[in-house]
Amino acid sequence: MANQKDATITGIDGKPLNLRNDWNLMTDWVSDHAVQIMAAAGAAIVIYLLLTALRSFGTRIKGKPGDHLGLSNVLGRTFARTTQFFMVMVSARLVAGYADPPAALYKTIAFLFTIAAVFQAAVWLREIILGLIERKASEDANADTLSNAMALIRVLVTVALFAIATVVVLDNLGVNVTGLVAGLGIGGIAIGLAAQGIFSDLFAALSIIFDKPFRRGEIITYDQTTARVERIGLKSTRLRATTGERKVISNTNLLQKEITSLQTLAQRRVQFLIGLIYQTPEEKADAVPAMLREIVEKEGHVFVNAGLVSFGASSLDFELNFDVPDPDRHDYFMSRHNVGLAIWKRFNAEGIEFAYPTQTSFTAAPDGKAIMPYPDVQPVIRVDDHP
Repeated sequence: MANQKDATITGIDGKPLNLRNDWNLMTDWVSDHAVQIMAAAGAAIVIYLLLTALRSFGTRIKGKPGDHLGLSNVLGRTFARTTQFFMVMVSARLVAGYADPPAALYKTIAFLFTIAAVFQAAVWLREIILGLIERKASEDANADTLSNAMALIRVLVTVALFAIATVVVLDNLGVNVTGLVAGLGIGGIAIGLAAQGIFSDLFAALSIIFDKPFRRGEIITYDQTTARVERIGLKSTRLRATTGERKVISNTNLLQKEITSLQTLAQRRVQFLIGLIYQTPEEKADAVPAMLREIVEKEGHVFVNAGLVSFGASSLDFELNFDVPDPDRHDYFMSRHNVGLAIWKRFNAEGIEFAYPTQTSFTAAPDGKAIMPYPDVQPVIRVDDHP
């Protein structure tokens, strides 16, 4: 019979692997290190059981769908995604050096451990990132916006993390990943440029949600528009103007504007300009600031100041400033109305007249002396004769 040749398999490095010789080395190692192998196996089992207990603990504390998502729930979801392959390879890698295994076995364990650790880290990071985002969604008034974006965010996070994990594994295998990294970079730039507007508005929406310059339901002012925020979408924000129109503006464009929020005001300033006639008696003009203070405080608002500010073309111009405390509870419009009506009633009762635009014309002679615009004719009184 012809001699049978040893079966050979080419390894990753191109060198032939002799299976019969490797098998002999393995059997010799097992026979020579039986005690060490048994001790290492026992340690590996203990490590595996500890990791299994950690995963079971994570499964218990991760919560149920719809529950409030706290930090402990996020950690629970992370530990619960620990894979069996990772637990086995961690156990094997931690005890591999103790039993002094053959070089081929040790390299195999180290290689498989690298793959398991890199991809398990990617899974953990994905769960932590997504868990924190979902936790933000569960405690924010804009949860519907973030929930709508979660599908896209999940895809982006998953693709990014596993692409990095793949590059790390290939680099540990000795593969030149420079070209791959360059290709991924160029592809990412191309996709980013193609969807620049979409991603810009998406990240602007996330910025609104996390930074909270305003929230849904608040009244804000931008440019010349005052409106209530109805919905924050992935691409645009919808508002309802105080005049009734519905406004739609892209998130990127909105964040580039100066936004004034009227919702969180502790108080809101009201200003009145009041014009009185020049014929107002001096004592009554002096009493105007005290009257205005009394009116404002009687209505339950905070008086700031009041007084004569200018001499108008046809009026003495007074200015009143007062604050409406807690605008969320007080009706700002009706507060201004009540104070204005009280001022009108009080001035009528005091005989103080409001000014209105008037003009007085004077006629002058050629020498500049004022004259009457009509002839100064004395009336003629006719007396009838009586017989």
